[in-house]
Amino acid sequence: MNIFLWIIGGIVVVFSAMLIYTRIKLRAYNKVKEHESIINLNDSNFNQQIKAGITLVDFWATWCMPCKVMVPVLNELSVELKGKVKICKLDVDKAKSTAARFSIRSIPTLIIFKNGKEIKRITGVKSKAAIMVDLEKYL
Repeated sequence: MNIFLWIIGGIVVVFSAMLIYTRIKLRAYNKVKEHESIINLNDSNFNQQIKAGITLVDFWATWCMPCKVMVPVLNELSVELKGKVKICKLDVDKAKSTAARFSIRSIPTLIIFKNGKEIKRITGVKSKAAIMVDLEKYL
């Protein structure tokens, strides 16, 4: 019985440590600001912004933690691809008609547009390298 209590106690300690670590990491993501070159889209400026060249649009929401995880990745992409790819964000809660038009069912969803036409859709959290592989096909 004594060993059983030690095992249960160990599991509780490990689980508690994991929860604390996760909360600390999530707070860090809340503090990351988006790069100034990232364009914020809405229902009224969406078509104008995507109509020419290659545009990567991040469909996201303020309450979505996986979306916040993508902020540093998008920041790095916006710096590396400046002048080649336009990096944009669209808050699905504020631009509901555009999100509905593109049938956004889960976030984060990244859509690559070329001259206003959707050419690739990426759903979920992805690494910078994975997104670059998709973007390089169209550059």
